[in-house]
Amino acid sequence: MILIGLTGGIGSGKSEVARLLTARGAEVIDADLIVRELQQPGAEVYEKMVELFGPEVVGADRALDRAAIAKKVFTDESLLKTLNQMIHPIVRRVMNERVESFRSTDKVVVLDIPLLVENPREGLDGVLVVDLDGELAVKRLVEQRNMNADDARARIAKQATREQRLAIANHVIDNSGDRDELSRKVDLAWSWIKSLK
Repeated sequence: MILIGLTGGIGSGKSEVARLLTARGAEVIDADLIVRELQQPGAEVYEKMVELFGPEVVGADRALDRAAIAKKVFTDESLLKTLNQMIHPIVRRVMNERVESFRSTDKVVVLDIPLLVENPREGLDGVLVVDLDGELAVKRLVEQRNMNADDARARIAKQATREQRLAIANHVIDNSGDRDELSRKVDLAWSWIKSLK
């Protein structure tokens, strides 16, 4: 097994890179998807979040109102810290269980972790960083996710800086070009990953 950490700031195109790596044969374990699974009604994190935020973050369908939660945590540093301290150990445990299921294979396993700088992982064979200028990321978030520009900037400001991400990178994908260029850069990254065997 080759174990790669994949990270990048919000709006960097990390999810698209993960999709392109999957198309090339990688097994992607996505931290955000695991969080969503764990936030389903009745799941482990769901109960803890309702306890932390109160019933006003639960919609009529019993699902968590992610927008209401985001509004609370992105304006309250201590609440965000409490939430992260609660969620990260559980997500790490589930990720580790999934990694172990591939341990004796020759697969490329990619851990898609937005907060890899903030939550370093042991045992990675390499770190792949998707890099993008902050203002270009804001532009894409506004155009592609209909985010408010100020909200996008606030979320970017809460994450590690570009410099911090680049400092942990073994390979960098600059995603300032178009999709065809990104695909070519993922090909180069895939060659780098395969060379780690």
